[in-house]
This record gives sequence, structure tokens and C-alpha cells, in this order.
Amino acid sequence: MTDVRIGVDVGGTNTDAVVMLGSTLLGWAKTPTTADVTGGIVAGVREALARAQTAPCSVRAVMIGTTHFTNAVVERRRLSTTAAVRLGLPATASVPPFADWPADLHAAIDGHGYLAHGGYEYDGRPIAPLDEAELRGIAGHIRTSGAAALAICAVFSPIRPDLEQQAAAIFAQELPGIAISLSHEIGRLGLLERENACILNACLSGLAQRTVTAIGAALHELALDAAVYLSQNDGTLMSADFARRYPVLTFASGPTNSMRGAAYLSGLRDAVVVDIGGTTSDIGALVGGFPREASLAVKVGGVRTNFRMPDLLALGIGGGSRVRPSSGDGPHAIGPDSVGYQLTERSVVFGGHDLTATDLAVAAGLAALGDAARLSAEQRALAPAAIAEIRRRLAEAIDQVKTSAADVPVVLVGGGSILVDGALPGTSAVIRPDHFEVANAIGAAIGQVSGEVDQVHALEGTSRAAVLARASEDAVARAVAAGADPATIELVDAEDVPLAYLPGSATRVRVKVVGELGVVSGELQAPQPS
Repeated sequence: MTDVRIGVDVGGTNTDAVVMLGSTLLGWAKTPTTADVTGGIVAGVREALARAQTAPCSVRAVMIGTTHFTNAVVERRRLSTTAAVRLGLPATASVPPFADWPADLHAAIDGHGYLAHGGYEYDGRPIAPLDEAELRGIAGHIRTSGAAALAICAVFSPIRPDLEQQAAAIFAQELPGIAISLSHEIGRLGLLERENACILNACLSGLAQRTVTAIGAALHELALDAAVYLSQNDGTLMSADFARRYPVLTFASGPTNSMRGAAYLSGLRDAVVVDIGGTTSDIGALVGGFPREASLAVKVGGVRTNFRMPDLLALGIGGGSRVRPSSGDGPHAIGPDSVGYQLTERSVVFGGHDLTATDLAVAAGLAALGDAARLSAEQRALAPAAIAEIRRRLAEAIDQVKTSAADVPVVLVGGGSILVDGALPGTSAVIRPDHFEVANAIGAAIGQVSGEVDQVHALEGTSRAAVLARASEDAVARAVAAGADPATIELVDAEDVPLAYLPGSATRVRVKVVGELGVVSGELQAPQPS
């Protein structure tokens, strides 16, 4: 066995692990997520390897999806103190950095914003030249503030990134050791949203270093000498070193892994996926085997951003959701609070005192878990109406995700999908494939590597074909930097949209490519980002 991969997905309730040889599933495990995250990874991978009867020396790559970074932003914990420098004066002064941030998150990173001269118009004409003395003066203020991370954002830097790069070189000289994030490497067009995404990436830089190091230590404990990749939120992978630089790209990677796994297990490339975990249900659409991307700005932790994110609808319903009977004729209260990874301690069928959705599934005969005899007659009586309410809310969410009134196939995955049995309104078929409970880990294991470009170009003096070709080259370079084998890269999406409101025959170009993990002498490798 020379191409064994391990896929791991760390959820709020369970940590799932699978061992795969090519397209064959050799073994899998589902273990409770631990407070330190890495403990759950060690337990899950060790059990999956034992079930697969596979030696650690056979493993060539480990792919991990984690909610670690999303949770840090949502919980306002473990974040680095961060400064933001915007290159845009004399323009852009009316809305300073952090203007739309929640006060508690702004305080958690002790955010300081600075405005400096620089930036470009959409067609590459300079707004103002970079002022080196001005930047060195700002560096002095940042040094005094004690910031550990820095986000640099220039106006229209996706068109011309050189000013961000020059500013980064100056700040690196003045502030040795500070973690620097550049907005053109993270976000898309749209100044404030791209700046916000860059700041989020910067404030996660310290946690990214610690998390990737801890994952490496966990794998060393398991005697796994393999390349490590983390899942991105578009259903593809990036090397561990790449993840140290761009932790923000892991946001929503958990449900994205589930959708990729659902496509793989069901054989469907176009469908609606319902991923029911222990805490939430994530509903999204598959288009061509990949999650449909959100077309609008997405808020993360209350911050408006514009980097790529899957178009998902999240419901506070999962296997660990707490259930409270209705006080009248209304529906039962199910979630959004959950017992999470303490399900096997707090759920009634496992000897606890919290009535959960899993208890109702057992009472309704949808699952055989724990000890059904622990459920009281009153609790059993709640099950039919409560399960019906879960089905109603899921059907309503599916209807919101659909793009037409036609019935669509639905793929159910996740351990919590035991809550649903039979057809749902608005669906042509409801499929629960084999190994549905570890679809997320399978999605991580089969992941490819992507590269994406989103830019505005002036077509005067050049052709549309030349612009698309240059954008494709840039996308390929980004994919290779993230770990793709250049020989396997293929185009999956390309579009150019004329911008009639701008002069100069301006057009917005977006290109995305994917490829298989890099291979050298039969060994998977984790290349360094450019």
C-alpha cells in the first residue's frame, strides 16, 4: 500500500477519522472531540488505523479539517493583538479600519487602525505614491502598541499588489518578528470586506502557528511521518505551511468537507446536501461536485468579509440539541443549545439528565443507541411531534437553498442524520449513503488543491483571451504554491463580467483551477507557499 491517506474532521461534538487507499475506505472511527482538539485527533486516527489494520509507515498524507479558527473568532479567544494599515490616502479616510467591527471582537484583538498614502485606481493608475517615512512612523506607533500581527490593505491591490508588498518589506524591517498578512492574497474586490478578511487572518496568525505545531506533535505521537494538509472552505486542500500563513481560509471547511464527501459517496455532482452534526445542521448545494459559493459578502463572527465561502444555511439542530416541551400548542423547542461532545454523558439514553434530539430518535425507533429503557413515558410521548418539527424545519431550509421550485435530490450525511427517516417535502429522493456518518472525513481525504484569481482588467490594448490566459496562469501558480501537482491541474470555473459603469472597457475576471496533491518520487510532498 503506497497511497494511503488519512482524513480527519474535527467537529464541535465528534472527531471523525478515515483511512483510505485510493478510493477504497479501509477503516474509520468516530470519537468525542476533546477540549485540546489534538487529543481527539490522536484517539480517532489511532482507532481508524487499528480498524484498517494499516501501519503508520504506510500513510503518505494526512488531511485535517478543523473548526479551531472559526471558533476562536466566534468565541473571541486565543486571538493575536493586531494592527491594520490601509494604503489609500488621500482617499478612503471617511471609513477607517475596524469601523464595522463588533466592539467585543475589536477589543479582543486590541485593534489599532492606521491610514497611509498609496493605492491604485481600478485600472492601475496610482492614487498617491507610497511614503516610506510615513510608514516608518506608523511602525513606531505599532511597536508601542505591542501588536503581534499586522494586516496591510491597499486600494485595488488585487489589480496591482506591489504597494502592499513594498509596505510589508518596510514593516518587516521596522518590526522584526511581526506576523504580516496582505489583503490581495486573501480577499476579493471590495475594499472594506477584503480589509476585514485580512485582519481576521492576521489575528489568527499566532493560533495558526500553535495549532499546526500541535497537529504535527499529535501525528508524531502516532508515528506518522506524512505530509500534513488542512482543508479549505472551497472543498480543497492546502499544505500545513500554507495554513500557517492563511488560517482564515479554513473557515467553514467542516461543512464543505461533508459536501465533498457526500458527492463522493452518493455519486451525485448536483444535489442539496444536509449535514446534520451534533450541534448544527448545514444545508448547501453541490454544483459540479463542489459546494456552491456564496455570491454576497459573508459575515464571520459579526465581521463582513468577501473571501470565498460556501453558500450554506445553518440551523441550530443536531443530534446533541437539547429539547424542551412546548408550553402550549406551539412546536417543541429544539436547540439551538447543544450538549456537544458531552452527548454520551448528558443524553438520557446514556444515563444523563438532558433530553436531546438523539433521545427522541431512539424513542421513535430511528436509532438504536444507549439504553432506551432510561426514557420515561412522558419523554417517549414527545418524540413523534418533535421529530415532525425537525423534519419541517429541515424541509424549509432545503427550500431556501434550492434555486428553483423543482424537486431536487438530497444527500443526508453526518452522525445526526439519524434524526430523519423517509422522504422530505420538495425532494425527488433522499439518499443516506454508506458511511454517511464520516462523510466529512472522507471529504477531507479525497481533497484536491485549488488556486483562484478574482481581478479587474482594462481591455484597452489587449484581448479578452489574453486577459483570461494571464488570470489562468496566476491561478495555476497559486494552486502550485498551495501544494498541487502542476501536471494534474485543470480549469473548473472561468468567467469575465464587463463592468459597464467603469471606463476603459473594464471587465472582472474570475478563474479557479484544481489539481491533485503534488507527487515526487512516489511521495506526497508539502511544498512551500510562494
